[in-house]
Amino acid sequence: MNTTLSRFRPFIPAGGVGSRLWPLSRAHAPKFLLDLTDSGSSLLRETYDRLIDLSNGSLMVVTGVAHANAVTQQIPELRAADLVLEPSPRDSAAAIGLACAILHRREPDAIIGSFAADHVISPVDEFQRVVIEAVETAATGKIVTIGITPTHPSSAFGYIHARESLGIDQAPHALAVDSFVEKPDEATAQKYLDSGEYAWNAGMFVAPAELMLKHLAANEPELHAGIMQIANAWDSPEREDIMERVWGTLPKTAIDYAVAEPAAAAGDVAMVPGSFSWDDVGDFDAVARLNQEKTGEDLTILGDNQNVLNQGCSGIVVSTTDRKISVIGLDDIVVVDTDDALLVAPRSQAQKVKEAVSELKERGLTELL
Repeated sequence: MNTTLSRFRPFIPAGGVGSRLWPLSRAHAPKFLLDLTDSGSSLLRETYDRLIDLSNGSLMVVTGVAHANAVTQQIPELRAADLVLEPSPRDSAAAIGLACAILHRREPDAIIGSFAADHVISPVDEFQRVVIEAVETAATGKIVTIGITPTHPSSAFGYIHARESLGIDQAPHALAVDSFVEKPDEATAQKYLDSGEYAWNAGMFVAPAELMLKHLAANEPELHAGIMQIANAWDSPEREDIMERVWGTLPKTAIDYAVAEPAAAAGDVAMVPGSFSWDDVGDFDAVARLNQEKTGEDLTILGDNQNVLNQGCSGIVVSTTDRKISVIGLDDIVVVDTDDALLVAPRSQAQKVKEAVSELKERGLTELL
C-alpha cells in the first residue's frame, strides 16, 4: 500500500429509509440492509466489500441505533470502535461531520472517504482505481467528489460542473470543480449532457479530514462545535452522556450545503470522473432495470420464484410471503407482496410510491412504515 493510501480512512453513512421502495423498505429494514440485485449480499455488505481492501483494515459505518444489530450481523468483522450510532437522524452533514471529527481526532492526517451504503457499482476494480486517484488528489489539499459520467439527461440527480485539469501526476483525470448544480429540468439536463462538462453528483467525497472540518466550521459553526464536543468524548467514558445531551441539538442540513458548495466556491473542490456503472437504486423501476440488465429476463422476480405465475408480463415482482401471485398480460408492472402490505403500480409511476408513504403517515398508519 502506498504512503498516501495508508492515510485513507473511508466510512459508510448508512441512513435513510428509501421510501420509494415501500413496502419492501421500512424503518426497521431500510434499503441498505436489503439484497435488491439478487446477489446474495445486501447493498451495505457490497459497499463494505468494495472499500475494505483500500482501507488498511479500518472501515467505519455510521448508522442509526435501531440498525446496530442488523449492521453487525451483516458485517460481523466490523470493530466496535468503527461503529458510530446516531440516536436520531440529523441529516448528512451531522453524520459525515461526526465521522470526520472522530477520525481526525484519532489520526490528524487522515484522508476520509464518505460512500453511501445503498449504491450499486460495477466493476469493482474500476471503482477502486477511481477512489485511489481521488485519494491522491485529496492529498494535495482538495475535497474530492467522484462524478458519475451521465448516461442520459436525468432530472433526478444534481450535477457537478468541472472542466480544467489539475495536472496531478498521480491523478491524471482530476478536474477543478466550478460549481454544484441542483437537480435540473430535463431540457437543462440534456444541455449538460451535450456539453460533456457535467457529471452526476453521487455524493461520494474524499478529503483530508482537517479540510472538511475547516469548511464545516466556517459555514455551520454551531454544527461544527457540537460534533467536535461529541468527537472529543467519543473514545472516553463520557461518550454516552455527551452524545445524549448534544446530538439532538445539532442543526439539520445536507453535506452539500454545509461543505461541498461553499468549498467549491472557494476553489477547494476537485472531481475525479467515475467511468464505472453506478445506480442509487432509488425506486422499483431502477431495481427492475438493474436486474434485467444482469439476467436478460423481461420479468424480474425477487424472492421465491415458485410463488410467481407469469403469463407474458414484464417488470418486477417482489415476493416475501408464501402467497401465490399470478400476473397475466401486463407490461412494465411493479408488484410487491409483503405480510402486511401489497403494492401494485406501473413502472412509469414508481417514483410516486413516496406519495403513498406520505398518505400512510397522514392516516396515522405508522405500523406500516
